[in-house]
Amino acid sequence: MVATAATASLFPVSSPQPNGAKTSGSNGMQVKANAQAPTEVNGSRVRLMNGIKTDDNLTSHAPRTFINQLPDWSMLLAAITTIFLAAEKQWMMLEWKTKRPDMLADLDPFGLGRIVQDGLVFRQNFSIRSYEIGADRTASIETLMNHFQETALNHVKTAGLLGDGFGSTPEMCKKNLFWVVTKMQVMVDRYPTWGDVVQVDTWVAPSGKNGMRRDWLLRDWKTGEILTRASSNWVMMNKETRKLSKIPDEVRGEIEHYFVDAPPVVEDDNVKLPKLEEAKADYVRTGLTPRWSDLDVNQHVNNVKYIGWILESAPKEVVEKYELASMTLEYRRECRKDSELKSLTSVLGNGNGIGDSGSGFVDCQHVLQFQGGGGGEIVKGRTGWRPKYENQIRGIDVFSGGKA
Repeated sequence: MVATAATASLFPVSSPQPNGAKTSGSNGMQVKANAQAPTEVNGSRVRLMNGIKTDDNLTSHAPRTFINQLPDWSMLLAAITTIFLAAEKQWMMLEWKTKRPDMLADLDPFGLGRIVQDGLVFRQNFSIRSYEIGADRTASIETLMNHFQETALNHVKTAGLLGDGFGSTPEMCKKNLFWVVTKMQVMVDRYPTWGDVVQVDTWVAPSGKNGMRRDWLLRDWKTGEILTRASSNWVMMNKETRKLSKIPDEVRGEIEHYFVDAPPVVEDDNVKLPKLEEAKADYVRTGLTPRWSDLDVNQHVNNVKYIGWILESAPKEVVEKYELASMTLEYRRECRKDSELKSLTSVLGNGNGIGDSGSGFVDCQHVLQFQGGGGGEIVKGRTGWRPKYENQIRGIDVFSGGKA
């Protein structure tokens, strides 16, 4: 009804004229001759148009009173609440920082890492994923080594030294140089498990005239307990000739500002690893070949992959009843996509069998070499194994809840 009235007021239509009203006009226009003068109803002027009462004050504003001149209290209350909550949040953060400055400083919610300790140490947090744990419900040694490699590359990137290569600086890229690892020493005190958050610190130091050392510390983020320590030595290789190279002065000028004057977290025992022949090896695994996914951007096998191949020939009894506690690897040659390898392992001891040395620990010697064509050594290594946790608590099966 209201819509009809509004339409009629805009577009008048012909209708019978009540009370004998007379109209006049031209060109189809009709004008009422007896239009009534506006009258007042309750103080408002009312006009009758086409039988419809209209109020002349309909478009005017309501009378100005004290009530409608007050501000919108709901918006004012919302603004006050927002300010109060923001102040409360800042106060809580300040109180938390006073109580736990260590946790606030180590907060890395996105896992991107950052530079700490006067710009010399790179720190990054990792959450142990379900696909990074093994049958023992703990992270594998390959998982830890991959986290070490990731922090090393992110350290170079965050420092602004990442060129076009895999961890190479801009000057290294100009000279077709890249880093290769020559020695790695790892000590594992405890393996993290699924859902644990670990914190990895890494830094670099000089190693001789033409080398660099990189160290890592892996901690439990909640407790600060050191879980794993690792030290490694690196040299440069020419991408074209595949030969080792000295560190050019231009490259040294890029990296020496980040060197830390500190001893390695794992002291080098300088023990020479003996040569292991296939005829003297206790266990041999042949037919190992790299997959395309095993190669890195420098077109050779990633150094972490060698660890898996070395453990391929480890005795089943050792792998199932013991856990890897220490590892020393010496890298001799690079392995590329068309290589075929074999893995050799020998258990060191007094000949009384695995774990019969009296200490409960097992030491193994390893060699990864090419299969055929002279059998050149790729990696030599030595591993130390300790009894697994469930074997240290006699009479209790930790994982199944049963009794021995």
